[in-house]
Amino acid sequence: MTLSQVLEAIDLLDAPVWGEEVAAELRRRGLEVDVTPVDGNRGRTEFLSVSIPGTRGKSSGGEAPTLGVVGRLGGIGARPGSVGLVSDGDGAVAAVATALALARSVERGERLDGDVMMATHICPEAPTEPHDPVPFMGTPVSMEVMNQWEVHPDMDAILSIDTTKGNRILNWKGIAITSTVLEGWILPVAPDLVQLYEQVCGHPARVLPLSTYDITPYGNALYHVNSILQPAVASTQPVVGIAITAETAVPGSATGASHPNDIALAASYAIEVAKRFGSGTLEFYDRDQFGEAKRRYGDLHRFQTMGED
Repeated sequence: MTLSQVLEAIDLLDAPVWGEEVAAELRRRGLEVDVTPVDGNRGRTEFLSVSIPGTRGKSSGGEAPTLGVVGRLGGIGARPGSVGLVSDGDGAVAAVATALALARSVERGERLDGDVMMATHICPEAPTEPHDPVPFMGTPVSMEVMNQWEVHPDMDAILSIDTTKGNRILNWKGIAITSTVLEGWILPVAPDLVQLYEQVCGHPARVLPLSTYDITPYGNALYHVNSILQPAVASTQPVVGIAITAETAVPGSATGASHPNDIALAASYAIEVAKRFGSGTLEFYDRDQFGEAKRRYGDLHRFQTMGED
């Protein structure tokens, strides 16, 4: 359903473009886009924030919940060291494709019930950094800054899409989802999200295993599989990762390693979640169970902080 938008997004991002150029294309489709340039210690980037209003969304005075779709990455390119779209850029491709597909629906007279907010950043000149088992893409700005511009308080739940190929624990090609992460807790994988995954992908659900380390902030000297759950550090709402995976460990800085069909699965899944979340027929977690867990064991907000030095 979203493959044509993914191919369009790849064609757009497989070049030394910045956020304003991507925003111009999105605006041409009738979308409301904000662009924020930010300079960091390791370069610069431009953050995109896209709003797709729903028929009963909060932007129009309604009460339908808002889904956030965050495209996570270090950068879409590692210039001047390499030419072309890097594997790490798939999160941005998926997020942009999601926005393009929703814009097409609006053009055809179909809008979702709830608002959808898409956020990502565009940097064609991101640094690289060592990581085991293969190198990662670095980020021109800190993770704290990324969360500042990509996690919005109006998001009632967040899907974080991130290339997750630089490891040896997800040995399949396609996408995987994570457990729901909320206020420092790793909650059970949501049954509604499993059912929808199997509907979209056509095979049993595949789940990225998480450790507590993965949901703590970057920079605390603990191992992180990648940045897929970093939005959970800055949000009080449930966050679920959509991991774009491979059968082998692929460096985030590798070019020629973006697979359109896999990215399309991630975008299609995000759209299907948006449909049901906005209509109130999908839950990211069991509220009663979460309340009981906190009553018995207290809050775990400390895992959203840097902890003690």
